[in-house]
Amino acid sequence: MIATSLDTLRRQPDPTGSGLDVVAGEAVPVDEVQERHRRWCNVRRVLLVRLDGVAGVLASTAAFAALHETMPWAQLSLLAAPEVLAMRPHLEGIDDLMSFNAPWTADGASALAAEPPTMRGDAEMHLVRKLRRSHFDAAIVFGGALSSALPAALLCRMAGIPLVLAHEREPAHGLLTDARADSLAAHDDTRRQLELVAHIGMRTDDERPRFRMQAKDGQMARQALNEAGLRLGQRYVLVCPGGGGERGCPPAAFAAAADVLLDSWADDTVAVFCARPGEEGTLIAARAAMQARVHVLPVVPGLGELAALTAGARVLVAADELALTLAAAAGIPAVLPGEALRRERVVVPS
Repeated sequence: MIATSLDTLRRQPDPTGSGLDVVAGEAVPVDEVQERHRRWCNVRRVLLVRLDGVAGVLASTAAFAALHETMPWAQLSLLAAPEVLAMRPHLEGIDDLMSFNAPWTADGASALAAEPPTMRGDAEMHLVRKLRRSHFDAAIVFGGALSSALPAALLCRMAGIPLVLAHEREPAHGLLTDARADSLAAHDDTRRQLELVAHIGMRTDDERPRFRMQAKDGQMARQALNEAGLRLGQRYVLVCPGGGGERGCPPAAFAAAADVLLDSWADDTVAVFCARPGEEGTLIAARAAMQARVHVLPVVPGLGELAALTAGARVLVAADELALTLAAAAGIPAVLPGEALRRERVVVPS
């Protein structure tokens, strides 16, 4: 099946009786695991830090759920980039959401560049004072495989937060009380965050990302599909060209992938193209390369609407991390354009 479903992360018992436990791929003494878990289960107020945007927060939601399910008594507050405020209605298990333009991220630095020189550092000091007043017992710094946790960990130390957990890529010395060795080979962001919280004994049985859709999201998605020319209930492949960073593909690759899938079914399934802001040119080029008839959404979908469109699709074709993670949350098969073109490796879902 074509899918980006997450590999299952399990705590594995020690078959040798050596006194070691295998947690998220790490062999550690059982006593050490239990002590670490005990310390964290005593916390009541936890700060979750993920400052690199909506896609990163969405990829971390399975780890948020593991914390909420393992410690239902704890209050979870999320510190994120301002754009994540749009996710507030869609987040589960988060009690409070705070925004911050982090100067060590590209978007945060760009926003702060507009400040006058006399205000330099004010945002950071204001945040530290706010965190101190909140009296957090612990903090967990989430981030991408190429990002450093140390700037956020320093803010947590300045705020007096006694327990701080993060992936460690370079020596953190006194900035982290708990650290999991990082691996740049970990390309699955959701799994990476699950492994981080598993380091302190937090787990969930459902390891998919979480996204809570609202009724209006589904209504808007159905309206958009109708305006694009689809019949009620008609099946479709959702194609989101553009994005993807290093995994980015030329527009023609998205069109070719959609053609492969439609040829495999040979029924009335159609291709539906949608673009995110700034990707309209890529959409036009991909549409022009399609052999089959294409339906294009008349508007750029918002976050909730995109989630509903993804959840209703037969397959998603995308390279963008946000779209792929939404598909994983909904349990919808997803494929990168280059993978779909390897016909001998593709088993098309019914």
